[in-house]
Amino acid sequence: MAAAPPRPGGFVLFLHGSGGSGDESRAEVAPYFAAPELAASVRLSFPTAPTASIACYGDAVITAWFGITEVPITVKTVRDEKEVLKAVDYVHVLLDEEIASGTSPSDIFVCGLSQGGALAIASVLLYPKTLGGCVVFSGSVPLSKSFADKVWPEARKTPVLWFHGMADGLVLFEAGHVGCAFLEELGMICEFKAYPTLGHSMIDEELQYFQKWILNRLGICGATETARPSSSSQHKDLQ
Repeated sequence: MAAAPPRPGGFVLFLHGSGGSGDESRAEVAPYFAAPELAASVRLSFPTAPTASIACYGDAVITAWFGITEVPITVKTVRDEKEVLKAVDYVHVLLDEEIASGTSPSDIFVCGLSQGGALAIASVLLYPKTLGGCVVFSGSVPLSKSFADKVWPEARKTPVLWFHGMADGLVLFEAGHVGCAFLEELGMICEFKAYPTLGHSMIDEELQYFQKWILNRLGICGATETARPSSSSQHKDLQ
């Protein structure tokens, strides 16, 4: 089959945290790209994870991209990497489909909150192309350092923006900070933004910066700034 013609504009894939949903993430993130000049230039996707029984929550059935072994998530937390890689394969299918539709890899952004952020960075590290960027909100790297030699040279060129609250009680700040340091050891550019009083939630200040970061990389200038209440959003995200 002939390749699809080039598709203008950017594509943002946003992955929610465990216990959340794509609809909840859409309500949180989409308003920042709702201005007419942005809606025509940035496509958004908010998939929902499958449900799973989570042992550390008494076998409660919740949405989750992969299993949760403990909370809070610390620097030493070990994941079932087979489950992580299965979720990565799912994200890679979505990326392959978007590229096949004509979107340039350089216009694609993989983003996520908490467990969704962990999946976002794992997916980028193991994807054989340089993407427009990866944005992690209150996340961590869910793969051991032994995976460093499996990170594609092209993936190491994908820039990363990482937000983390220093008062986060579910994914500890140190886990995020060490994750970003690991990316830098791989030769990646990781901009880390710390918020001293922020817990496990996204706030307007982060999302405004997130919007501008993506628009700058897409070369979209002069967009109308989207106003939002400054209070933090409450998530039922569990990890």
